[in-house]
Amino acid sequence: MQLGLIGLGKMGGNMRDRLRAAGHEVVGYDRNPDLSDASDLADMVSKLAAPRVVWTMVPAGEITEKTIDELIPLLSPGDVVIDGGNSRFSDDGPRAERLGEHGIGYIDVGVSGGVWGKQYGYALMVGGTDENVAKAMPIFQALKPEGEFGFVHAGGVGAGHYAKMVHNGIEYGLMHAYAEGFELLEKSEIVSNVPGVFKSWREGTVVRSWLLDLMDRALEEDPHLDNLKGYAEDTGEGRWTVEEAIRLAVPMNVIAASLFARFASRQEDSPAMKAIAALRNQFGGHAVKK
Repeated sequence: MQLGLIGLGKMGGNMRDRLRAAGHEVVGYDRNPDLSDASDLADMVSKLAAPRVVWTMVPAGEITEKTIDELIPLLSPGDVVIDGGNSRFSDDGPRAERLGEHGIGYIDVGVSGGVWGKQYGYALMVGGTDENVAKAMPIFQALKPEGEFGFVHAGGVGAGHYAKMVHNGIEYGLMHAYAEGFELLEKSEIVSNVPGVFKSWREGTVVRSWLLDLMDRALEEDPHLDNLKGYAEDTGEGRWTVEEAIRLAVPMNVIAASLFARFASRQEDSPAMKAIAALRNQFGGHAVKK
């Protein structure tokens, strides 16, 4: 099957390699000419036979919207556009409507797998009509891991990105649980081999996971994480998950706490904790640091 793939960075480039290894023809476009198979979007589309499937793997937001707008006059009725970036699910409906006015289908795909996806496959959470999803199934089959798991047609347009949003919210909570365990073990006067503890958990325990495997890998490289600063960004999905929890009145204590912990990690000196120190000094005369 042919696929036009826009965005050939770490994810997109590895996806192109995996698809080609599976026998698919991929015409990739990237602004970096050293990576690109086409000079521009029009050139990429011209190399694809109709009906076409074009997959965007570019940063969510304005760049994705601009890319889709540029594709519309180049595509034909019956073609399908897939967005595999970390877009907010609420953007998918308007995109599908905009493309649908020109007879072009739309699929949203939440993609998980990171830099390891090329080797092990990508977990794909897909939103769209049965008809459009069927057109792209050979591509999905090649990208997913081998076996039963790693792919879901989660529902209509927006469902793929919604599922990926929740996936990433859960990821926040899981990572923070491992992180809190690491800190407690490091502070312990009894445990002297913290990396060994994490390594031992990789088999036979109920907390084993790929994230645990990656934690073990990180501790092998830096046993006390001395070479890192405790600063963690967020790319939006955790915030959107908590926003949806508020909208639907779903208690989401763990994921919300892990999101707020990331905010705290970016503060050199917490204004909130300054206020607490001031209050303790005011009502109890407790010492403060200046």
